[in-house]
Amino acid sequence: MNPETIAAQAAHRIDGETGAVAPPIYLSTTFERDPDGEYSRGFVYSRVDNPNRRALEQCLALLEGGEAGRAEAAAFGSGSAATAAVFQALAPGDHVIAPDDCYHGTSKMLREIFAPWGLQASFVDMTDADSVRRSVLPNTRLIWVETPSNPLLKITDIAEMAEIAKSAGALCACDNTWASPMLQRPFELSADLVVHSTTKYLSGHEDVTGGAVVSREDSAFLQRVRLIQNLCGAVPSPFDCWLTLRGIRTLPARMPHHSANAGRLARFLQDNPRVSAVHYPGLPDHPGHDIAARQMSDFGGMLSFQVAGGRDAAMDVAARVRLFVRATSLGGTQSLIEHRASIEGPESPTPDDLLRVSVGLENVDDLIADLAQALS
Repeated sequence: MNPETIAAQAAHRIDGETGAVAPPIYLSTTFERDPDGEYSRGFVYSRVDNPNRRALEQCLALLEGGEAGRAEAAAFGSGSAATAAVFQALAPGDHVIAPDDCYHGTSKMLREIFAPWGLQASFVDMTDADSVRRSVLPNTRLIWVETPSNPLLKITDIAEMAEIAKSAGALCACDNTWASPMLQRPFELSADLVVHSTTKYLSGHEDVTGGAVVSREDSAFLQRVRLIQNLCGAVPSPFDCWLTLRGIRTLPARMPHHSANAGRLARFLQDNPRVSAVHYPGLPDHPGHDIAARQMSDFGGMLSFQVAGGRDAAMDVAARVRLFVRATSLGGTQSLIEHRASIEGPESPTPDDLLRVSVGLENVDDLIADLAQALS
C-alpha cells in the first residue's frame, strides 16, 4: 500500500460488537486475567500496553516502514520523551554525534542531562560530511540527524550519515518531525531509527502532545527503548493516542497544502527589502536545495527568515502580525510565528534577528498580506 492509504486506514478495525467505524477510546488502566492467570487478550496494564497505543504504534510503523517492512514503533508522551529514550538506551561512556543546528531541547538534553550521566556528545555541522567523519570516535554509538534542522533549515544527507554510522559500527537516528513520513522516508535512505514529535504534523491540530521512536526492525536497541517506555512510564494516554491517530488520517491531505503555502511565502519574503535572509530548502539558492530535492518529495511547511535591523526589528514584525499567532510549536492548521532566540534563552546560538514560521492551512494570499503589512 502507498503511504496515503496507510495513513487513512492502517490499524483501523471495525468494532466487532457494535459495528462502530470510529475506534473506541479504551480508558481502562487495567485488564482482566484469565481464570488460569494468563492474559490471552494481550493487555495487562495501560502503562505497559493499551489498545489505542497499540493501534497508533502499528500505524506509525507501517507509515515509516511500509506494509512489507519490519518496522516497529514505541509511542511516548512527548517528542522529548522519545528523544530521551533513545539517548537513555545508550550506555555511559558512549559517544553521540549531533547537529550544531537542532531543536534546542535536544542539545540541552545532551549537555545538561546526559553529559553528567556519562554520555559524550559532539555537535557538528552535518552539512559537512567530512566534519562528521572527523568527529567519529572509537566509542561513537549514534549519529543523530535532524533534517530540515530547527531553526535554520539546514539539510543533511541522510544516506551519507547512515553510511558514516555503519562504518563506525553506530546507529543513525533521524528526527523526521519537520518533514513527516509523507515528505521524507529515512528508512529508504538507510537510517536505523526515526524519531517524531507527534505533537506536530502527525497530530496536526495543536491539541495533543506526543512522541514516537520507530525502528527499522525489532532490534535489541528497540527492545531497550521499549523497556525504558515501560519502566519509566513516559507514555501517552489512550485519548492522546486516539487523537494522534485521528490526526494521521488527514496527514496526506495536509502536507501538500503546508508545503505549497510555505513555498509561496518564502518567495514573497525573498523579494522583500526588509528581509535579509530566508531559510527554506525549496528555494533554488538554498545551500541544501539539491539534497532536499533528492531525499524529500516536497519541501515542507516550515521556514525562517531574518529581519534587517536586528532583534528589535524582528520583534516589531512579530508584534504587528494580525493573522499569524505569536506562539511556539509547529505543524498545526494555524500559522504561527515566533522570535526563536528569546524562546531558547540567553545561550541560544540562533540569530537574534530570526523569526521562525510554521505555515498553516490558511489561504496563502491572506498570509502574504499579513506579513506584508507587518514588514511595511
